[in-house]
Amino acid sequence: MKKYRHTVHESATLLQALEKLNKLSGGTMALFVVDGEERVKGSLTDGDVRRALLNGHSMDDAVAVAMNTSFRYVDSNTDSPHEIVSKLREMRACGISMVPVLDRNRVLADIIDLNVTATRLPVKAILMAGGKGERLRPMTLTVPKPLLEIENKAIIDYNVEALARAGVTDITVITRYLAEKIHAHFRHPVGGVNVKCIEETQPLGTIGGAALGLTAGEDDARAVIVMNSDLLTTISFEDMYMRHIDEHADITVAVIPYTLSVPYAILATEHNKVSGIEEKPTYTYFANAGIYMINNGILASMPDGKIIDATDLIADVISHGGKVVCHPVDGTWIDIGSPADFQRASEMMRHHRNLTRRRQ
Repeated sequence: MKKYRHTVHESATLLQALEKLNKLSGGTMALFVVDGEERVKGSLTDGDVRRALLNGHSMDDAVAVAMNTSFRYVDSNTDSPHEIVSKLREMRACGISMVPVLDRNRVLADIIDLNVTATRLPVKAILMAGGKGERLRPMTLTVPKPLLEIENKAIIDYNVEALARAGVTDITVITRYLAEKIHAHFRHPVGGVNVKCIEETQPLGTIGGAALGLTAGEDDARAVIVMNSDLLTTISFEDMYMRHIDEHADITVAVIPYTLSVPYAILATEHNKVSGIEEKPTYTYFANAGIYMINNGILASMPDGKIIDATDLIADVISHGGKVVCHPVDGTWIDIGSPADFQRASEMMRHHRNLTRRRQ
């Protein structure tokens, strides 16, 4: 339906095109001009029509006099998944919001609205949601932590919606504690995505259960986002993906800066000799943010039924010569592990919602 709402035949008049553009008011007002075989010949906006009229054309002229034949598009036949991400990234930077996807015959196969879906990452996502959330009791006695609501929305839904906006449609949630409630929650789509749920039959650590979300025969080099489901974050999954690919990494770990201030003068020593002294130094480290980009083959190689934590997997990959890189989170990141974290996340989302309402 979206495809036909945004197409106009090359024989249509400028007036007919304007009428169709007007019906798109409130959304992205752009049309793609097609011939009798639905091959795309150009793009058309109200600005293109206005410029044609100023150049002396009339409302009864065909849209071909105004269309832009140098429009940007994605080629579903020749563009690799990584090239598609790069193209969409460039188009967003140029202010383009409606991107046609053309097949080998230049027929319109799909339209990507970058106002809705910012990119199309060629990854799947696995959200770990099996923890008991014991530090948040009594709230988590009857409700699994991922389903606790922040501003009337389950914590996990913020993450699913963010992944959907990045074009990720293959999303699996790994459950254990109060699993039936999470499975019931995802009986209906979230963010336009049908989320799959798989229950661990035994404890498998912080990442061991991720292998349950894999499909046999998948490309070992394909990236998988594995993340804790109880985070609130504005991380750019696209930026993280680009770093993972550009670095040819086996694992990319999202990290946050953690600053430690020492309230004493610290001595540097060599045996018993003092070689230096620093008054109340501050040290900054990178802390694990619980979000990973992992090559499919790494997850597939994990032994079945064994408890594996993310730190163990990372250490094992490094010890075998694999490449692990870090990606600093640029934006918000809150690990909702305590009542204080929950309160802070609630206040932050309330503030964000109030700002959005004022702008509207």
